[in-house]
Amino acid sequence: MTDLDVVHNSAACRFEAVVDGQLCRADYRLQDGVMRVHHTEVPYRLEGRGIAGRIVAKALEHARENGLKVMPACGFVRAYMRRHRETQDLLAPGAVL
Repeated sequence: MTDLDVVHNSAACRFEAVVDGQLCRADYRLQDGVMRVHHTEVPYRLEGRGIAGRIVAKALEHARENGLKVMPACGFVRAYMRRHRETQDLLAPGAVL
């Protein structure tokens, strides 16, 4: 999946992509310079295509570019950050992978 267009929908506090007409997303809350990513969702029939990983990567890229720390409050995001050590400098104080 090379043509995935992930957008930051700041009004809805999420990063999202529409694939085959279905919404895939990573929801967050922003407080005091910490982006708490609390939910990722990819419809079942779209799983296994790397969509969630691409969306989370975009969210973490946004955090880095904007000087934010990340609190991975979603199991998928914690697993992603464990696998991608280069993102671990973004962890908010007290965050556990």
